[in-house]
Amino acid sequence: MAKDLQKSFPGVKGFSARNIWRIRAFYLAYTLDDKSVVDVVAGVDGIILPQAVAEIPWGHNILLLEKVKDLKARFWYVHKTLEHGWSRSVLWHHIDTKLYERQFEAEKTTNFNFTLPSPQSDLAQELLKDPYNFDFLTLAKDAQERDLERGLLEHIREFLLELGVGFAFMGSQYHLKVGDDDFYIDLLFYHVKLRCYVVIDLKMKEFKPEFSGKMSFYVSAVDDILRHPDDQPTIGIILCKSKDKTVVEYSLRNMNRPIGVSTYKLRDVLPEKLQGSLPTIQQFEAELDAVPLKIEDEE
Repeated sequence: MAKDLQKSFPGVKGFSARNIWRIRAFYLAYTLDDKSVVDVVAGVDGIILPQAVAEIPWGHNILLLEKVKDLKARFWYVHKTLEHGWSRSVLWHHIDTKLYERQFEAEKTTNFNFTLPSPQSDLAQELLKDPYNFDFLTLAKDAQERDLERGLLEHIREFLLELGVGFAFMGSQYHLKVGDDDFYIDLLFYHVKLRCYVVIDLKMKEFKPEFSGKMSFYVSAVDDILRHPDDQPTIGIILCKSKDKTVVEYSLRNMNRPIGVSTYKLRDVLPEKLQGSLPTIQQFEAELDAVPLKIEDEE
């Protein structure tokens, strides 16, 4: 069939045997008779799934067909691609880091539904992930919060990509004067879509109930000191190494400030035995200096 199509349409690309199989898979994937997927086909915001997939590039569709088997997850990625204009590489990054699963997992550890009006609560929920994937960082086991903060700032591009669309960086160790005391927020952002400040507090340990009280203080201070009358309420995000969901639920239940708790994962450090067998930077540079450099003319 591929050969026949190439003969019938000379000079037109896209009729390889592999692509024909993909076209067939595309047709079968969206020819739906199962009543259980009617809600997926209907979509959200008036978008119907077959119409939505027709609006994204073919390369995006191939990626979704091959990497996302769950129909609801696939439609979610299609909808977000249309909403944010994701390139194919960005879409693959989000699929590879399981963004769909992480965003729905984050719903269990916030109080946004009780502290924010609709639709702000839904929009705020969408910006949270659990866990955040900081695999671009490698920190020692004895690293402190300041080391984590410094690493995120050194990789600010990757950090912003992981946070998601709409975050504007306002500063680290952001100074707030409250009464006669000085306080410093680990990371402060402004979300241009939500029209609100986002306070991020970093913890290199398991979540503790007292963390939510400190975050409530920060959120209240930002609301009073920085928030413009047209801004939406400030949101607080506590990023911890780990958490117990029941402890988080009890800690946030009676909080009147919007707070979410998420975890993060880092790139694994090399085992100590392996670290000892690797050359140091100084040894590596010395070896390079000892190697003569040869430059050969190109023929």
